[in-house]
Amino acid sequence: MSDPAATIERLYAGLEAGDGDAIAACYAPDATFQDPAFGRLEGPEVGAMWRMLTSRSTGVAVELREHEAHGATGSAHWIASYRFGPKQRPVVNDGRASYQFTPEGLIAEHVDRFDLASWGAQAMGAVPGLLGRTPLLGLLVRRTTRKQLDAYMAEPGT
Repeated sequence: MSDPAATIERLYAGLEAGDGDAIAACYAPDATFQDPAFGRLEGPEVGAMWRMLTSRSTGVAVELREHEAHGATGSAHWIASYRFGPKQRPVVNDGRASYQFTPEGLIAEHVDRFDLASWGAQAMGAVPGLLGRTPLLGLLVRRTTRKQLDAYMAEPGT
């Protein structure tokens, strides 16, 4: 059995290193992931999301402020700083995560929570930030990320 707290550490170290394969290795094959930007992902979609994000990002800085794991559950407080989109807008995303682990210490369920309105204002400017106070921004972001993930997963070799 692997230590779930160490799995959390490996996940964020992989994110900062831009290593999507290392991040994907932290998850069980049938894991689920959910956040405001992607909605709910299952199984191979989880690893593909991390591979896609790390293949398209450079200069990601991640601060794992705190984390803990007790038996089959865990949590983390993280802050990720990066540049987003064609205009390379600076984003500082402050999030909290909750985890469920397999007996082997892999992530079975991962739920990230962060302020989508704040993220939208930083990543896309003031108007999307205003939309973030309505369900519309979440719908638009999830539709866009779903389309990007589907296209990424359809590429040969992914």
